Amino acid sequence: MVFKYVASLLALSGTMCLGQSLVATESTAGPKLEPKKPVSLDLSAIDTTADPCTDFYQYACGNWKKNNPIPADQTRWGRFNELAERNNYLLYNDLKAAADNPKTPLQKKYGDYFAACMNVDLADKLGAKPIEPALNAIAAWNDKKKLASLMDKTENSFALGYFFNFGSGQDQKDSTQQIGDLDQAGLGLPDRDYYLNQDERSKTIRTQYEAHVTKMFVLLGDTPEKAAEEAKNVLTIETELAQGSMSRVDRRTPANVYHIMTIDQLQELTPDFDWKVYMAAKKESGLKSVNVSTPGFFKAFNEQLDKQDINALKSYMRWHTVHRFAPGLSEPFVQENFNFYAATLAGQKEQTPRWKRCTTLTDRALGEAVGQDWVARNFPPAAKDNMEKLVAALEKAMNEDIKQLDWMSDETKVEAKKKLDAFRQKIGYPDKWRDYSSLTIKRDDPVGNVMRVTEFNDHRSLAKIGKPVDEKEWGMTPPTVNAYYNPGMNDINFPAGILQPPFYDFKIDPAVNFGGIGVVIGHEMTHGFDDQGSQYDPQGNVRSWWTPEDKKKFDERTGCEVKEYGSFEVAPGQTLNGKLTLGENTADNGGLHIAFAALQEVLAKQGVDPSTKIDGYTPAQRFFLGFGQVWCENQTEQVARLRAKTDPHSSGQWRTNGSVQNFEEFGKAFGCKVGQPMMPANACRVW
Repeated sequence: MVFKYVASLLALSGTMCLGQSLVATESTAGPKLEPKKPVSLDLSAIDTTADPCTDFYQYACGNWKKNNPIPADQTRWGRFNELAERNNYLLYNDLKAAADNPKTPLQKKYGDYFAACMNVDLADKLGAKPIEPALNAIAAWNDKKKLASLMDKTENSFALGYFFNFGSGQDQKDSTQQIGDLDQAGLGLPDRDYYLNQDERSKTIRTQYEAHVTKMFVLLGDTPEKAAEEAKNVLTIETELAQGSMSRVDRRTPANVYHIMTIDQLQELTPDFDWKVYMAAKKESGLKSVNVSTPGFFKAFNEQLDKQDINALKSYMRWHTVHRFAPGLSEPFVQENFNFYAATLAGQKEQTPRWKRCTTLTDRALGEAVGQDWVARNFPPAAKDNMEKLVAALEKAMNEDIKQLDWMSDETKVEAKKKLDAFRQKIGYPDKWRDYSSLTIKRDDPVGNVMRVTEFNDHRSLAKIGKPVDEKEWGMTPPTVNAYYNPGMNDINFPAGILQPPFYDFKIDPAVNFGGIGVVIGHEMTHGFDDQGSQYDPQGNVRSWWTPEDKKKFDERTGCEVKEYGSFEVAPGQTLNGKLTLGENTADNGGLHIAFAALQEVLAKQGVDPSTKIDGYTPAQRFFLGFGQVWCENQTEQVARLRAKTDPHSSGQWRTNGSVQNFEEFGKAFGCKVGQPMMPANACRVW
């Protein structure tokens, strides 16, 4: 369910490398048992000692939470994870078969990638040798003014970029075109606030981070004294870059990350970096202008080039080299990488088994190669047909919802209807699979494979600049348990991986399916009308289509959600960030409303009596239980704190309780009284 724009609902925004380390002493054996297939509604998960009107999440998930502790190799365990674990197991079987006995050239390619990743002895034998050429290039660098030339070599030879990201992006003002895009990057901690916050926990993490970087430098051969000095250099530079970085909340406003500059203007902004050399290395010498997403960051970047001595800059680049590839090096690097990023930051107790890590890495690297065979075996055409019918039902319900809004003028409703009518949808898998024929994969070069895949993806991205947008391109691989809305495309996307229990089961009653996949669909649709999506028009351009008065009313209503969710505590003293999670919370609430409305129409057509019970629950109650149980989860305190700072999604408890307490139909279904926690007198309502 993505609930983030073109990003994963469950990911930590790409900030951590959890579960990708290659431990040389571990077994390379596969899973001992086949993971069970999740069910859509688990009656045994319900805690009947809890009052649903006081804490519905505890009622729906209490026994599940008690009976499903976090596995030692995880930082969070929930219903999403159950399904993802099974998908991963099925994918592993495909990958192992391809590695042992490939039947097609494509199977040989992804089979070799998987086999190289699984080769423990090779990784341990090579140690840090795969990154030595990059480290040698950094060591030979002797002129700060020639940083662009060095990055030419590191990016083109080793797929190693530093400081910032450069690629293609959709033009906010002309959604049909791809433009060049420069953005902030270059931090080793999950977010800028980890460097800037002055609370004791943040200070402790910075101290632990500096110790981790020091240990990595020692593993590269530095003396402890030299390593400590280099680590201080890294922390100093990254702190300055963090101060110049834009916050996650500010980045939610499209205009804040849209600044078209000519290359000459960019050069004036960063006079100490030679953009002509850099662009020539990227084969973009003819590029006249580029979107500089965060000018303040590039100013900070230039200041570091100006004031830091070359040895400090070398420390920074050496660190990001070893940090980037640590999961593929020998055991000491792998273990130290795990110790900080997984154990310290997220509370993970044990390393994830190698077969899981390599399966995930292969899917990330060659997702549309792996996905072709996975879909053929696990996603029948009937599933796609049924999903299309569900989407149509939800679109109809949302159309009716818009018509009935009492706070929106008819003028704005006409524009909202235009946007809804323009929605595109992608279900299951791409119409056209990605071509990997130019990508070289070697069975005896695991780190080199990572480099070549990165280079392949970089070239694909840069080749799009100046060309029309490909409306059929996907942002997720088919086995992914997720979904997403893309505001620039104005499309909703549902990979095959999520179209199974607990989200969807064609054998179960409609109430449970609408509470699961129905809310997912409604969630993605509502994203087109949340605080971010509402700034895009039907064609995907950033343009206001609201009357000023309606926009004011909209902001007042979303402000209610900001305050409400900002009061929810996820760990002692740690609340959600109501502004960061606003889009996802709006989508959760809106998705629940329209899925329930769509269900009522289906039940009416089927002539189902709303008081009819299955397993002791009415259709309305089963709808809300189906919704709530999707979010059953346990998580470590560390990852709860981490997600509160970096993840635009609320935790499962508050995705559930926050949504139902804002929906009076929930209170009616469970006989709640106004004033009880799940039926407050003053609920928030946007859509």
